[in-house]
Parts: sequence; C-alpha cells; structure tokens
Amino acid sequence: MKLYSTNNPNLTVDFKEAVFNSMPQDKGLYMPVSIPAPDADFIGNIEKFSLTEIAFKVAGDLLQGAIPERDLNAIIEDAINFPAPVLRLNSNTYVLELFHGPSLAFKDFGARFMSRVMSYFMEEGEKMLNVLVATSGDTGGAVALGFLGVPNTQVTILYPKGKVSPIQELQLTTNGQNIRAIEVDGTFDDCQALVKQAFTDKELNEKFRLTSANSINIARLIPQTFYYFNAYAQLKREGKTDVVFSVPSGNFGNIGAGLLAWKMGLPVKQFIAATNVNDTVPSFFKSGQYEPKPSVATLSNAMDVGDPSNWVRIMNLFKDDLQEVKKVVTALSYTDEQTREAVPEVFQNYNYVVCPHTAIAWRAIADYREESGDYNSTAVFLSTAHPCKFPDIYEGNIADNIEIPGQVKALEGKSKQTVEIKADFNEFRKFLIG
Repeated sequence: MKLYSTNNPNLTVDFKEAVFNSMPQDKGLYMPVSIPAPDADFIGNIEKFSLTEIAFKVAGDLLQGAIPERDLNAIIEDAINFPAPVLRLNSNTYVLELFHGPSLAFKDFGARFMSRVMSYFMEEGEKMLNVLVATSGDTGGAVALGFLGVPNTQVTILYPKGKVSPIQELQLTTNGQNIRAIEVDGTFDDCQALVKQAFTDKELNEKFRLTSANSINIARLIPQTFYYFNAYAQLKREGKTDVVFSVPSGNFGNIGAGLLAWKMGLPVKQFIAATNVNDTVPSFFKSGQYEPKPSVATLSNAMDVGDPSNWVRIMNLFKDDLQEVKKVVTALSYTDEQTREAVPEVFQNYNYVVCPHTAIAWRAIADYREESGDYNSTAVFLSTAHPCKFPDIYEGNIADNIEIPGQVKALEGKSKQTVEIKADFNEFRKFLIG
C-alpha cells in the first residue's frame, strides 16, 4: 500500500511509515495512492458475511499486502471483537450502534485496530513509541484502553479543561501504566494544534519517536470503513439497499471513513454531515468560503471542533470540487436547544435513548427528508456513544431507562491523574522533554 500527502501527491510512503509518522512534514495528511474496489461478487453477496469477515476483506483490499493475510486476520479478530448492530426503529429509519466496545464509543474501532497494527510493526530494540492524541471527549478513552499495557509505547492524551463529561474524563485519566493525561486550559482545537505542532518540531522528532492516535492517522480511518460495509450488509438482509447515512460530525473522520467506503464501491445514496454549532463545514456549503473558527463548547462535546482536520481528506477525495462533494454530502447544523428537544422526541417516538451527538444525527434525517423530498430511502443515523456518558442531559423516565455498563461502574471512586498546562506549545514541549 502506498500513500501520498494531500499537500504533495509526489510524496509517497508505505503503510508502516504512514502509521508511525502519522503526519507528513509538509503538514498534509496521508491518503491512499489508489482506492481499490472490492470485487463485485463481495458487494453483491455482502449480506452473507460477518463483521470480522467484512473487515478482513475491506482491510485486505485497502492495505494491498502491507500486512500478510494471516497476521491481518489475527489483528482484526483481536481488535474487532464486539458487535455493531443496526436496529430498526420504523420502516425506513434505523440506528447503527457503535458503542459496544470497551470505551463505549465508536472510536474503539479505530483505536484498537491502530494499537495492534503499531504493535505488529514494532521491532525489538526500537526506540519507545510516543503516541500523542488530542481529544474532545471520546477519543481519549478509546485510545487509553486501546494502548493500555502495549509494550514499548507511551501515550499522552491532551483534553480541554472542563469540556469533557465526568465519565469521559475518568476514562482517560485513571489508567496509569503507560497512559498519561494533560488537562489543557483551552479548547479541543488548542489541543489539536499542540499535537500537530509537535510533529513538525525538529528537536522533539530527534528525541522521540512520535506518532498520533487522532484520526489524522490513516490507521484510525481504515477500520472505521468496516462498520459502514457491515451496516449495509445488515440492511440488505432486510431487503434495504437504498441507504442514507446520517453521521455526527466533529473532526470529520467518521464521515470521512464513510466516504472512503463509498469510493471503494459501497452503494450509499447520500451522507449527512450533522454538526452542532461548530458549523465550519455547513457554513462552507452555504458560502463557498472555508473559514475555520474557534470551537464553542456544547452538549455534544466530542463534536466541538472549529477546524476539522479530516475535511482536507474529504476535499481531496473529490479533487477539491465543492460542487461534487455536495452531490454526495448534505451538511446541517444544530443548537444545544435543538439537541435537548431531540432527545425526548426520539424516546417518545421509539422508546430509545440517544446521546447528544446521536440526537443531532437523528434530527438531521428529518430535515434532509424535507429539503430533498426523499422520504423513501432507508435512513441510518450513527449512534456514536453510550448515553450513560452524558448523565446531565437526561431526566425522569429517560434517565431511568439508561443501563449503566460494568466498565462505567468500575470507574466510581477513582481519582483522576492529570497534569495541567496552558494552551502554549513551549509549555507542552517542556512537559514532553522533561
């Protein structure tokens, strides 16, 4: 597998280098030189395959021999060991549950696959791998659990002070061992900027072997394609093949993976990018001017991103032609008030509890249908996190219907272990060096 930088198509590397040097020195992002389509027989009979079988086939096609089949199969069997069910809510509305992994968020797909790929490529005697990751909520917990105890690896997680839920914070700050957390007095965008700057700092790269566990790393994006193919397989078993996916979108890695699956040949009719008031992309769709802005704290905190990294990948897929993007992607944004209204509406309509991110994705379906007139397609909204991670937004009967998983109960009574810094690169740099 060969990958190129979005800033320089002539700069190509192999998969191993892209995994360990997650961001090119020219500050682009890595993309596959070629995006192979699975054979028509696979797509035509996809309903016959399990999630792990689909993952093995899709990963094998993308990686093109970068990992031998036997080893790749072992990685997938170990990493993707939890379900991603599609549940029917009514005749043409379904929810794809992506919170059945260890950290109760969709990020488990990427974090677990990536940690095992890195461990596979690590050679005896190599310098310790330093994994840097910025989180707006769920990434941190998934990465912490994905890398916990991995030999010769140290993980540093940066998160914005006061802007993640209490459970999210405990998930990323109570692990110990090779996991350390930094509480940044700033926003997620500040955390992300610190990580990106570290990758282009000469002294840090000479001293450490740095890589990223954010979705700027291609090894995070590849496994997220698996659940789109698997969702389509489940729908096809019910005779549903005219599919629209509504995706809660912050850093745009999740929908970016869906579009990569579409480029590979997955027959998706439309993607809906559903954001909160951090609406850089929906505004871009309206104005034609891409203008990143400081992120704003919301109820759907994992989507609080004002400058989404993966948008450059999506534009690259469409050769920077916004009009072509609009043929496949609809972008909509919602306020906290609309999010609060959507949660009880979903419960009243379906007796189903959604987290605030998922509520936004559900709400976007109704608006997409009204704007497009497409009421016949099967709409699937992605449920990206377990509702128990956001207890403050639920009341009464809805709160009573949330089952608390064992891994959350195990966090009770634990104390967070963090280091506090300002949103200042020199301070972050001193922490890493010292």
